[in-house]
Amino acid sequence: MNKSITLLLMAAAGIAGACSSCTKSEAKSDSPRGFDVANLDTTATPGADFYEYACGGWMKANPLKAEYSRFGTFDLLAERSRDQVRELINTLTAQNNEPGTNAQKIADLYTMGMDSVRLNEEGAKALKAGIERISTADRSGLMNLMATLPGVDAFFATGVEADLKDSNKNAMYWSQSGLGLGDRDYYTDDSERNLAVREAYKTYLKTIAGLAGMDQEQADRLVANTMAVETALAGKQRTRVQLRDVAGGYNPMAVADIAAKYPNIDLASYFKAQGLEADVDTVIVGQPEYLEAVNEMIGNLSDESLRDYLTAGYIASAAPYLSDDFVNARFELSKVLSGVEQQQPRWKRALSVPNGMLGEALGELYVAKYFPPSSKQKMTELVENLRIALGQHIDSLTWMSDATKAKAHEKLDAFTVKIGYPDKWRDYSDLTIDPSKTYWENIQEAILFNNRYNLADYGKPVDRDRWYMSPQTVNAYYNPGTNEICFPAGILQAPYFNPDATDAENYGAIGVVIGHEMTHGFDDQGRQFDKDGNFADWWTEEDAKAFESLADKLVAQFDEIEVLPGTHANGRLTLGENIADQGGLRVAYTAYHNALGDKEDAVEEGFNGDQRFYLSYANVWAGNIRDAEILQRTQTDPHSLGRWRVNASLRNLEPFFTAFGIKEGDKMYRPVEERVVIW
Repeated sequence: MNKSITLLLMAAAGIAGACSSCTKSEAKSDSPRGFDVANLDTTATPGADFYEYACGGWMKANPLKAEYSRFGTFDLLAERSRDQVRELINTLTAQNNEPGTNAQKIADLYTMGMDSVRLNEEGAKALKAGIERISTADRSGLMNLMATLPGVDAFFATGVEADLKDSNKNAMYWSQSGLGLGDRDYYTDDSERNLAVREAYKTYLKTIAGLAGMDQEQADRLVANTMAVETALAGKQRTRVQLRDVAGGYNPMAVADIAAKYPNIDLASYFKAQGLEADVDTVIVGQPEYLEAVNEMIGNLSDESLRDYLTAGYIASAAPYLSDDFVNARFELSKVLSGVEQQQPRWKRALSVPNGMLGEALGELYVAKYFPPSSKQKMTELVENLRIALGQHIDSLTWMSDATKAKAHEKLDAFTVKIGYPDKWRDYSDLTIDPSKTYWENIQEAILFNNRYNLADYGKPVDRDRWYMSPQTVNAYYNPGTNEICFPAGILQAPYFNPDATDAENYGAIGVVIGHEMTHGFDDQGRQFDKDGNFADWWTEEDAKAFESLADKLVAQFDEIEVLPGTHANGRLTLGENIADQGGLRVAYTAYHNALGDKEDAVEEGFNGDQRFYLSYANVWAGNIRDAEILQRTQTDPHSLGRWRVNASLRNLEPFFTAFGIKEGDKMYRPVEERVVIW
């Protein structure tokens, strides 16, 4: 099944917020603020472990509940947004909605997800038609099956997005995919944890195969064949670090040449089956060596192995939308992956479906109720303040030439800023949600609808007004292909955005988030795109070498971090986010002091403005996390863990040392010659 590879390089920062304008409000509300003395652990000291000092009180007051593998202030804000969305949906489900309206589609999808009695009665009924299609599949019909059966994520993924070298034109991409566990290292790395994950995955596959009607012998065969196929695929896939190589992922190939060289991958019939109006003549292949491996594997697999692999993936895709037995089997795997102890309540799982598949339809309701125009105006002002500050940082760089600085300013000035919600809402009129059909059948229809939406862009100019997050999302992103930064309304809430908080708190929270996203335009990947969003080299050779030297030193700093005994952070995987964290901190600090001018910020509860700035930043990342989740994120997440987004980033910043009197001999102190400052 076609799976959109939306924004391969989009930096979705796990930090968020909006900020007040550059004046301090005298009135104080009860809304949470970035700085709160109750969040401190005064048994710790800033010089020994700043994260523990700044966040320890919050961590003790908010122990992990069984349904979470990680929970922090960021997740708390996401929960608040989810509660708001639930209130909107409950209003829709309580009223009579005209068929075909967004309200009807949202309400019916949610109601079907909540109907445990019906789902348990239907059991595996919704799988029957799909499994029957797969049972007759062979190599000759494989491309048609993958193109048209929602839930089949086999071998590879395709999708439409901006051409990396022509940002005004949409292109077709082909990328490695097809692993049930998602990450290749689960199959190729024989660490104790990954071995346990593989065993849990085998148990999961066998369980859902039995629930789908297979006997023990058939289920055992499906597990063996699926693991053999996925392990072979994993061995040919690039690592997450290798996937960060932008140039290495840009390999345009003619579809006719692919057909001639790789006859088992008939992309022409694949795209035709998807109903593409325009003929696809060229595909940008992300991993040519994987293309070759897939071609060979499809040619050599037995029909039985092929069908088992497709069937396993299909049932696993449907499992979250079937009976409790399927859902519980999936949860048992999640427990091993993340350490989570308890299933999320049904309402949260049910809500995630319309919230994701009709995101902008819900978003339109969300912003009308929860995002006042004043917030958008204040955020616009703050972004401009951060843009000015980043420009000052570019001017002050000692390692960059004037020629490259001029190009950097051009890119900074060309940033598109998206705040709150899109100017034009997405049209969902062609999506049909029919409650007389099963939940999974409706999910499949929504998948097809969203795939058609993506494919309709092929051959058309890039829509630079499009949003890639819904307004209620608690997150933010930078997209290098359009050179844009986006801050949805969901993240522009207290404590990250609080009009009644001080400048120090707002700049330390949402200000750093804004600076973080801006800096993504100049991180190790973003810097390779020009002001128009084209993958192009605008650096002098000497400046590029200077940047890479600094980046390598930052990689080494994070590689030294031991996240758990025997497990170190991956500085190369997290490089882009670490550059953005540091840049966000430095640029927001400059913008904060620009706002102060000649004034001194007030001392509140014993802390001056600079101290509250850094404490507010740390509290963005206050949270508790299970060991299993630490291991999973270290292996797969391009963001560093919250503790190290604070401690490791701050150890390079002189103003932080000054603010808290941190000196040589303190654990948080880093000698001047060992510090790394990029932006």
